[in-house]
Parts: sequence; C-alpha cells; structure tokens
Amino acid sequence: MVLASTNPNEPDLKEFEKVFRKYYEPLCRYAYSIVRDADEAEEIVQEFFYTFWLNRNRISIRLSLKSYLYRSIRNSALRYLQHKNIEDQYRTQDYALNHVESPEQVIQGNEMAGIIDKTLKGLPERTRQIFLLNRINGLKYKEIADLLKISIKTVEADMGKALLELRLQLKRAGF
Repeated sequence: MVLASTNPNEPDLKEFEKVFRKYYEPLCRYAYSIVRDADEAEEIVQEFFYTFWLNRNRISIRLSLKSYLYRSIRNSALRYLQHKNIEDQYRTQDYALNHVESPEQVIQGNEMAGIIDKTLKGLPERTRQIFLLNRINGLKYKEIADLLKISIKTVEADMGKALLELRLQLKRAGF
C-alpha cells in the first residue's frame, strides 16, 4: 500500500484516511485486549497513527499493511505494559521507603499482636478455630459451617464472641 503520491511533496492524505477509518476501531479493540484499559488503548492507536503519518515516507511495508498495523500496535501495547510495570514497582518501593514504621509503632504493634494472641489462646477451641478460619484463611461463614459440620448461626455466634472478646481486651490495654 502506498501512502504517498508520485510527488513526494504531496502526500496522499485520502489513502491515509481510508486506512485510518478502516483500522482504527479494530486496532483499538486489539490494543484493549492487551492493556485492558480503553483510554490507554485509544492513546496507543492514536499515537501509532500519528507516528505512522510522520514517518510514512521512511516506512517500508514488506508483507501486508494489516499485519504491519497489528504487529505495531501489539509492540506498542507491550511497551506500555512494561513501562506501567516499572512505574508500579517504583511506586511500591517509594511507598515502602516513605512508610517505615518508627520504633514506637513496632513496639505498639508487637504489644497488640501479643494481646491478640493471648486472647485467642483463651477462647474456646471451636471459637478460636472459627475465628482463624475466617480471618486468617479467608473462609466465608458458610464454608466454615460446612467444614465443621455446624450451622451458619453457630459460626456467626462464635465469631461475635471472638470479636467481642478481642475488642474488650484491646480496649483494656489502651488500644
């Protein structure tokens, strides 16, 4: 496909517009399937067509235009994801560096953990087991009830007892 007329100073804008109209939406959908962000997908395709137009006289398409377009969008989308991943890593590192706990916070956290541990050990076995299955293992009340072969109401009641006791002990300790 030729995007420049025989006179290199007069580009064939109509041919470019045809290509743009034909492929813009499908390329946006393709980019979205990779980046999972509609705005970014459109940005990738728009940026590609802008660069494509600027470099049209230097681009040599050996196979098919469609293959070239899709491969270019794929590469751009993958570069975007790679860049986003690096940004996320820096953001996580920056958060970790800026949110270092003070020695007082560490001591307070350890005290709280000790109170929670002591309170849990003082609970009846089934109540402790239900609490741990819910809060540590992330099981829902129905899953716990099925696992322990008890009613959901029993799970709810035991969770209520455990939470009440934890609140009471933490309040007594000044938390």
